[in-house]
Amino acid sequence: MKKVITYGTYDLFHQGHYNILKRAKEYGDYLIVGVTSESFDIERGKIGVRDSLATRIENVRKTGFADEIIIEEFQGQKIQDVQKYGIDALVIGSDWYGKFDYLKPYCEVVYLERTKDISSTQLRLKQQFLQFGIITDNLDDGGIVLETKFVSGIHLDRVYSSKKSVADAFCSKYELNMSYNNLENFMSDIDVVIINTDIIDRYKYVKESLLAGKHVICSCPITQDIEELKELIEIAKDKKVILLESLFLAYMQSFNQMMWMVESNCIGNCISVKYGISNSEIPHMPEELIEQYATYVVYRLCGNDPFNKMSINHKKEKDQFYYNIVLQYADMFIDIELGMSVNSGLTIRGEKGILHVPDDWWNTGYFEMNDIETGMKKRYCYNYEGNGMRYILRELLILLREKQNLPIRMSYDTCINLLKLHKQIFKGDNL
Repeated sequence: MKKVITYGTYDLFHQGHYNILKRAKEYGDYLIVGVTSESFDIERGKIGVRDSLATRIENVRKTGFADEIIIEEFQGQKIQDVQKYGIDALVIGSDWYGKFDYLKPYCEVVYLERTKDISSTQLRLKQQFLQFGIITDNLDDGGIVLETKFVSGIHLDRVYSSKKSVADAFCSKYELNMSYNNLENFMSDIDVVIINTDIIDRYKYVKESLLAGKHVICSCPITQDIEELKELIEIAKDKKVILLESLFLAYMQSFNQMMWMVESNCIGNCISVKYGISNSEIPHMPEELIEQYATYVVYRLCGNDPFNKMSINHKKEKDQFYYNIVLQYADMFIDIELGMSVNSGLTIRGEKGILHVPDDWWNTGYFEMNDIETGMKKRYCYNYEGNGMRYILRELLILLREKQNLPIRMSYDTCINLLKLHKQIFKGDNL
């Protein structure tokens, strides 16, 4: 007897879930289905799960395909389950391709091609899913397609590119349903547009999407022109749709907690801040986004307060660049390094204590606090999974459920003020 196992959350159970369970059952004689527990979903960064565990188990049971249903409760359980139940094959959707290759020494691992015939109309009629589409100019999705798997209530099934060959290749690579190079057709039946293009094209696509009445999530920065940004915000308000700028740092809980501790004087008056971003560690992050991350730290610490003095050392050779920027305020200074192989830590020094992240502070779920007076050290840890997109998607869903059209984390005022500050620091503009 050939024993097969598969796993999933099975939230908002739909035809895609049914199809993969059916195909998993056909692959063997006995099918075990692992349904993730609420605590494990939280641990692995799955957010927005709506159905209870009991409901999800019952929906799997009703299909009639599962010979046995178990609960997946912790990371690493799959190896234990394969050995415990004498499993011959793990069957899983191909959107997880390569993720479970570590099980190959224990059993066969089969990745099934994603279902491409789910009716978006049926999903929408059930008021469970928002239909998403992505606009791109290359084959790198920036992790977006996978991130949508971790947020319930989202169905991303189509892609647009001005080049048909790019749209077709992207659609094939990420197993989406439809590819377009006609923008009107692409937007005909979707609720949300994700724009993941070079900065030179973002303003155009954001404007066309907003005018079509679509909610928009756009790569950061949306534009480097303040008047263009203000225009887009006014269109979003007029159309009563949401425009979200995907600055992932704004959604990182550990970073926000650090800023709140500074604001609440946990380390006393702030004396100095020193941080760096090494693009050797994030080679796919464009220079304008690195600059935006660097600016956001200054904005969170100082808001619109003007700095008294700025010194800057900037070198650029071919694709490599280096910045050293020192901003002097009345009571503190901020020292920033950007470029190849710089120290990527973040240290905020106050009169009473120090907040510190040793490296990769823009993508790390923890920080340390040292109390200067007592010598005590404490580490604060927060769950942060993926690249941050799932937390932006969650905010969009919350806003829509609460019928709110104004972003919270990246408010429109924040977007405008952040762009102004960026132009002051990196472009020398006196605004």
